[in-house]
Amino acid sequence: MTGPTSTSLASLARPMTDPFGRIISYLRVSVTDRCDLRCLYCMSEDMTFLPKADLLTLEELDRLCSAFIAKGVKKLRLTGGEPLVRRNLMSLVRSLSRHLDTGALRELTMTTNGTQLARYAKELHGCGMRRINVSLDTLDPEKFRAITRWGDLDKVLAGIEAARAAGLAVKINTVALKHFNEDEIPQLMQWAHGNGMALTLIEVMPMGEIGEGRIDQYVPLSLLRARLAQRYTMTDLADDTGGPARYVRVSETGGKLGFITPMTHNFCESCNRVRITCTGTLHTCLGQEDASDLRKPLRASAADDLLGAAIDRAIGSKPKGHDFIIDRRHNRPSVSRHMSVTGG
Repeated sequence: MTGPTSTSLASLARPMTDPFGRIISYLRVSVTDRCDLRCLYCMSEDMTFLPKADLLTLEELDRLCSAFIAKGVKKLRLTGGEPLVRRNLMSLVRSLSRHLDTGALRELTMTTNGTQLARYAKELHGCGMRRINVSLDTLDPEKFRAITRWGDLDKVLAGIEAARAAGLAVKINTVALKHFNEDEIPQLMQWAHGNGMALTLIEVMPMGEIGEGRIDQYVPLSLLRARLAQRYTMTDLADDTGGPARYVRVSETGGKLGFITPMTHNFCESCNRVRITCTGTLHTCLGQEDASDLRKPLRASAADDLLGAAIDRAIGSKPKGHDFIIDRRHNRPSVSRHMSVTGG
C-alpha cells in the first residue's frame, strides 16, 4: 500500500485554518460503521449498516489520511464502529506508520471497544502506536451485557491486559449514563488508576435514533464531578492531548481523570479536529449536519489537486460550534447520523 507521490503532495501544501483561526491538526477517521457490539447510547438494536461497496478501500483511506497529514495533521485516530472488525485493517495501520517514521505524524492512535485487542495489541504496538482509548462503561458483567446488548466483559478485560502487556498506554472512556453507571464511577476510577490507566468521563450526545430518549440517559458531568469532589481531592491539569477532555489529578489515587462535556460546557473554542467517515464524507463538526464529499474528488484524479481544493473548501466552512441540546422539549437527536457512522 502506497500513498500519494511527492509531486501530488505539493498541491496539498496549504495548511488548514478555519474561519475562526483554529488550526486543524487532529483527524479522526472511521474505517467502518460496523461494530460487534450494540451499545444502547450509540446504536439501535437493528442497525442497518452501509453496503461494503460504499466504503472507501483501505488504499483510498491511506491516500486520504496522507493528504491530511501533508496539510498539517499531526494526530490521527482510527475509529469506527469498531475499527478492528474491518478486514485487513492492519495493512492500513502498517502503511500509515510510515508517517511516524518520517516525523510528519506525531501520533497514530485508535479508539476501540477492546473485544479484538487480545489478537491485535502486539501488532498495533509494532506499527508505532503507543496509546489507545478503550470504551468501557461498567465493570459489572451483567450490566456490561445489558448496555452492549450481548458483550462479554471478560473478553474486553483480557484485551486491555494484552494491550498493556504489549506496551500500549490505555485510557478508559466511560459514557456517564443516568441510573446505570453514575454510582459506579468511583469504582471505575479506582480500578483504572490502580492499573495505571487514565479514565475519561463523557456526557451522552444526541446523535442518531437509538429507540429511546436521550433525556433518560443524560447525566451532566458537572453533577458527577461535584459528587466526586466530596470524596476525592482533584487538581486541575494543563494536559493537552489534542482532544476535548479537561483533566484533573486525583490525589487519593494518583491517576488522571478527564471530563468531556459537550452538553454542559462545550469545547468548541479550541476545536482542532475534523472527522472523516468510512465513505469519505468529511464532517468538520460532530454536532452539526455539515458534510463534504471527499470520495468524489479522491476518485476523480490520481493527482491530489481536486482533493486538496475540496478539503480547503470544507475547512473554510467549519462552523464555530455545535448545537447539541438535550431536554424534554428537544428529546430527539441533534444530528441524524449515529456516532458509529461519524467516528467517535
